[in-house]
Amino acid sequence: MKDLLDIATSTLASSCRFWNGTVASKNVAQPEKMLILFDQEGCSECRLVREVLTELNLNVIVAPCPIGGQNLSKFKSAFNDVNPPMLVDLNSQSAIKGAEEIVCHLFQQYKGIEAPKGFVCRLKNSLTSKLATGVRLGAGLKAKRSQQPEQPLILYSFESSPFSRPVRECLCELELTYILINLGKQQLSDMGAANFRWTIKTYTPLPNTKRDDFFKLHGKVQVPYLLDPNTGAELFESKDILRYLQQTYAL
Repeated sequence: MKDLLDIATSTLASSCRFWNGTVASKNVAQPEKMLILFDQEGCSECRLVREVLTELNLNVIVAPCPIGGQNLSKFKSAFNDVNPPMLVDLNSQSAIKGAEEIVCHLFQQYKGIEAPKGFVCRLKNSLTSKLATGVRLGAGLKAKRSQQPEQPLILYSFESSPFSRPVRECLCELELTYILINLGKQQLSDMGAANFRWTIKTYTPLPNTKRDDFFKLHGKVQVPYLLDPNTGAELFESKDILRYLQQTYAL
């Protein structure tokens, strides 16, 4: 029952944001140096940045900074007491603070255009993103005691995925740095659950994309998918991933 309620409220949170962070660009080129996002999963401003990262199909290293955690303390000390989100882009030697500034940078740097108005409409975005945080009762905001792995974990996800959100919240609360591989949907036949696509034909991802690579490895494209290079664990189902993270890293 708890798992069902968790997914139901996560689905509602995505609905509050009109499922932004679902569709991804068909462009597959990644920056030479990976972006780093100082993030709070439950933060309404951070959510706007992650939606754009899905939209632009960009992978990113996520450095979680939950309230009361060690990462946030270090972050504030190093960057003059600012709050997440903050993006470090070594490709342009930039450290950008604030959702609107980061969104504008991402569109300009990686799509060569000004950020569309829908992504920088402050009042609407702020209200609906705060509503999504409220629906999740602030999950992914506050730190919990944990032990830290030597290597970052790897999570395949996309921002609006109701099943991926609880996993990202847990990673944030435990302050577990992870590499986020965005697998947003790039065509109509990508829509729907992994075992129920919106197509009558055999499902085939766009060739030479991250989704295509994933499909060739696993025979399906399903998120969340967690890889832990510290233990060799590979997990698909959100409830299994959550159990694993709690048993392995929570104190």
